[in-house]
Amino acid sequence: MNYLAHIFLSEGQPNVMIGNFIADSIKGSKYSTYPSEIQKGILLHRQIDTMTDAHPAFRNSTKRLHKNYGHYSGIIVDIFYDHFLAKNWAEYSDVPLADYIQEFYKILRNNFEVLPPNIQKMAPLMMDSNWLLSYANLEGIDRVLGGMNRRTKNRSGMDKAGHELREFYTLFEADFKVVMKDLQKLSTAYLAA
Repeated sequence: MNYLAHIFLSEGQPNVMIGNFIADSIKGSKYSTYPSEIQKGILLHRQIDTMTDAHPAFRNSTKRLHKNYGHYSGIIVDIFYDHFLAKNWAEYSDVPLADYIQEFYKILRNNFEVLPPNIQKMAPLMMDSNWLLSYANLEGIDRVLGGMNRRTKNRSGMDKAGHELREFYTLFEADFKVVMKDLQKLSTAYLAA
């Protein structure tokens, strides 16, 4: 799962959202230096990633990409799944996607000082270009994949993965729905504990 899914699976809890958003930048036990609710988000993120990577439906999705993208297949599927969440947002939330995203950006701005330095650099770009909302359309996903490819110094070929997304669109979407259903159960149980 990519940014939008991790934020959504935080169930509207602002500090959990922050932790879930920054988790990839927090290595090992360094999460323990954050306030408890942010720690909860970081640890939830890790559980989401563990379940996602092992999920049979997610593995079905990555298999469609592995021949062309190797170990980048999982990253690509994470981005695809954010597209399906954004596209089908009304099935998951009563709050319109654009409003939800603006509220999250407000949370980020209000907590900017707790963000790791790399996220402090990235977040303004994300907000200015409204990456999260752009996930709802295929052109936005193509831009994200192109940016990710540039970050790998053009080694990943991710900029071409939109082709597979279009070719196997309904299969990826079906896989996403199965994975998301299980992740929602995981997140609800974790946050209730």
